[in-house]
This record gives sequence, C-alpha cells and structure tokens, in this order.
Amino acid sequence: MAPKSYAAIEAGGTKFICALFDANKNVLAKTRIATTTFEETIGQVIDFYQDLKSQGHDFDQLGLASFGPLDLNPNSPTFGNVTKTPKPYWTDAPLGSRLSETLDVKVSIDTDVNAAALAEYRWGAGQGFDVVVYITVGTGFGGGLVVGGRTVKGLVHPEMGHMRIKVPEGVQGQCPFHGDCVEGLASGTSMQKIWNQSTQDMPQDHPAWETEANVLGQVCHNLLMTLSAQKIILGGGVMQQSFLLPKIIEQTEKNLGDYICFPQDLALSDIITAPGLSTDSGLLGALALLDVNKT
Repeated sequence: MAPKSYAAIEAGGTKFICALFDANKNVLAKTRIATTTFEETIGQVIDFYQDLKSQGHDFDQLGLASFGPLDLNPNSPTFGNVTKTPKPYWTDAPLGSRLSETLDVKVSIDTDVNAAALAEYRWGAGQGFDVVVYITVGTGFGGGLVVGGRTVKGLVHPEMGHMRIKVPEGVQGQCPFHGDCVEGLASGTSMQKIWNQSTQDMPQDHPAWETEANVLGQVCHNLLMTLSAQKIILGGGVMQQSFLLPKIIEQTEKNLGDYICFPQDLALSDIITAPGLSTDSGLLGALALLDVNKT
C-alpha cells in the first residue's frame, strides 16, 4: 500500500495551486490551474486529483485555502461555499462540497489568508508569537489572523481588505461593494484600474507606490492598535516589489507617532516583515489546516 499522502489547494483569484504532500511536507505532485469559471476550474482540479488516485496515491484529506468571502459556518447548509465575491462566475460556488463529494475526501477549509497566517505561525515568520496577522496584496487584498495557534472566525471571517481608511488625495477606489475601502485602493486589480497600468510595469518612482505605502501604512497602524499584533506579515504579488516594504514601515511609524512603546530590543521592522515561507505561505497554509505536521 502506498504511504499516506495529503492534498492541498491554494485557491486564488488568478490561479489554483494544487499539490500532494507526504507527511514530511515534501511535494509529491503539483500543478497550476488558471482561475476561470467555477465549473471549468473545478473540473481541472478534480481531474488532477483523480489522476493521482488512479496512480495509487492514498489520500483522504484535502486542505483548501481559498479566496473568499467564504461560508465557514459548519452548521450552514452552504458551508464551504464562496459567497458574495466580485470574481465573475464564482458567487455561491459550492467549492468545498464539490471537492469533498467528487474526490471522497474530508475537506478542511479556511480563507487563503487565514491559512497562510497559520503556516507562518507554525513554520515561518510567526513562530513563537501568539498574535500573527498575514496580509496578502495581490489580485485582491485580504488579511488572516491567528491567535494562540488558531485561525480566527466569528460572525464570518476577517475581512481586513474592506476596512475603511483615510483615502489618499486624488485617488478613487475601485471596490464594487465599498468603493474606497483598502481592497478598492491597494489590491493589484484596483491599482491597475486606478493608474491604467499593471503594477509589474510601474517603475519604482511611479506615484502609485507612495499611495500604496500610504494605504498599507494606515492598515498596519490599525492592526497594531486593534489587535496588538506581534507580527504583521505582508505577502502577495504586489509585495514582490522589494522597495515597498521599507516604505510601508516608514509610513506606519509616522502614523503611530511614538504611541506604542516597544521593548528596547524590538523595532517596527521586526514586527512588519516579509513572509518567512516566501511565496509558499498559501499552499503550506492549506496543508497546515490538516491533522498533520502540527509541530
């Protein structure tokens, strides 16, 4: 009999990263599938895992770290569904149940950012801290929260991308629900609409980056004040610009105005950091949702 393995999916607004791991976090198989319509995308995901089963791989658990919003109430008839999303063709998509029923696996689901926060808490930059926030700035803008080793879910789940802040002058937000919320100002999708240019093509001196640092500096200020976060980890495609993180730290420091007294051996740059797991936080987060490798 083949050794036990574990399926994990990082389900993003642009792509699904599907993988199979062994018990030591080694990747046994991996593929990338474009996020198009629900039916097309889920069909390709199911084909990938059914093919692995036909090859003799033994797995009965699947960790699913997905973009949202999600229904994460286990007592809800639509548990595991995507809910109201600006992503076309995905509102009310039965993501969790379709995978569970078709592949005959137990699906453990959380938001992609909650899962990434959990992975960073266990294996990355959040190790040793009780209150860990993971922010992704990519196609969308989301935030996950781990407190005492557990992801936070309450009325719904953290929706940090939809907090309201002071809007930088001359900028009009693009969120279809809230206009000038953080996601409407700072996600890669919104930045492209605001500036009529992809973030990948923006030079370092483009004014968009000062606006981005302004917005994210306000976000980090709010997270420090409301959550007393010990780590704020900034990931996602937009954060791949290496010059952006120092700008955000500088803006946060200005916003704080010396209000928070840090321990003498701790600087703001120790709290606001890049991911310790590089670009793997989301996929390893999906694995972290399963009953495996909790140490």
